[in-house]
Amino acid sequence: MGEDTDAAPTLNHHGFLPDHNYVTDADIISTVEFNHTGELLATGDKGGRVVIFQREPESKTEPFSQGEYNVYSTFQSHEPEFDYLKSLEIEEKINKIRWLPQQNAAHFLLSTNDKTIKLWKVSERDKRPEGYNLKDEEGRIKDISTVTSLQVPVLKPMDLMVEVTPRRVFANAHTYHINSISVNSDYETYMSADDLRINLWNLDITDRSFNIVDIKPANMEDLTEVITAAEFHPHHCNLFVYSSSKGTLRLCDMREAALCDKHSKLFEEPEDPSARSFFSEIISSVSDVKFSHSGRYLLTRDYLTAKVWDLNMESKPLETYQVHDYLRSKLCSLYENDCIFDKFECAWNGADSVIMTGAYNNFFRMFDRNTKRDVTLEASRESSKPRAVLKPRRVCAAGGKRRKDDISVDSLDFTKKILHTAWHPTENIIAIAATNNLYIFQDKLNSEMH
Repeated sequence: MGEDTDAAPTLNHHGFLPDHNYVTDADIISTVEFNHTGELLATGDKGGRVVIFQREPESKTEPFSQGEYNVYSTFQSHEPEFDYLKSLEIEEKINKIRWLPQQNAAHFLLSTNDKTIKLWKVSERDKRPEGYNLKDEEGRIKDISTVTSLQVPVLKPMDLMVEVTPRRVFANAHTYHINSISVNSDYETYMSADDLRINLWNLDITDRSFNIVDIKPANMEDLTEVITAAEFHPHHCNLFVYSSSKGTLRLCDMREAALCDKHSKLFEEPEDPSARSFFSEIISSVSDVKFSHSGRYLLTRDYLTAKVWDLNMESKPLETYQVHDYLRSKLCSLYENDCIFDKFECAWNGADSVIMTGAYNNFFRMFDRNTKRDVTLEASRESSKPRAVLKPRRVCAAGGKRRKDDISVDSLDFTKKILHTAWHPTENIIAIAATNNLYIFQDKLNSEMH
């Protein structure tokens, strides 16, 4: 899986920057998402922009070459705002993007910052009407006395234009920062989650939403946990899951009650008392949760591990994968530089057989659930020349025996972190956001799903 991975051309988010060390905060990618066919890939950044990449059709001269992703459209989704009641700035940073399944020629996506969710329509136009009776070519209204005959307007070809228009704005429903949005399998509703509440929206109605989870205590001093992520089941529109900062997952059924404060299932791993430390609660906080495509499993990510849970087994995870266990001895310094609070995402491949998640030093990890093989790969300009094969990397734990090409834990760059990743829904194509760069890799030899 690792050794065979070819690198498709490396795409930089907004063109390559001349100085490697100079990155404006606004250019940092904050979310990555393929659409349901994998033909489009959207990224959001801290500057409130959304960039959509489109996969080029396969070339006729090279029938076996897979299409590359090129920029399709770029638009400003959110602007910085100011809440005058609370004297708070509202960042324009895009927290999440979710595509709606395609119903017609246009594409629709939801994007959200901390407070406001927007529904965008992405459509193409390659014809323009000409020959109006009451308007001239510049669009000015004609003097009616000069119109002596009626003509039928005709559509003339024009250069392809991609239009992005806002269709809905869902605002004023969250007191706290939105961390997740998820489109329901009924394609009519979606949910948005913040630290303490989850709201259910109809895609056509912007002025009201239903609160389906509320964990805010009467006295905020009694607050012990917050919601970290939430997602709908891929097939059952009544089921959703949300994760917490205490490392628990709660599966809720909207058929049981309108307010899902009482969960149907609680997934929690019993804590090992001998391994307890000052950092235990911080590193057990779940930063991401994803249903498998089959809907049978849940994938979660906490600071050091990725876990696969079976919906039918609440007592412990089915599989636990160590993402970077060599950092266990470094937790003190990671706490001091705030890296311990980084929120890594995780992703399934289309067949639910391989999982992927990010790490530090621009490394990302892949775990094959069937063979139990795992690999560490690097997304960087130095190692990822177009068409180059990615070489597996290995980190040597402190005090461990070092082999050639091993990287010492002490030389890892904690400012280079891969928090956001996405996997094509049916093919072995992955998108990796490394600070302000977007890398797209493709497994050429194993183009069929494992």
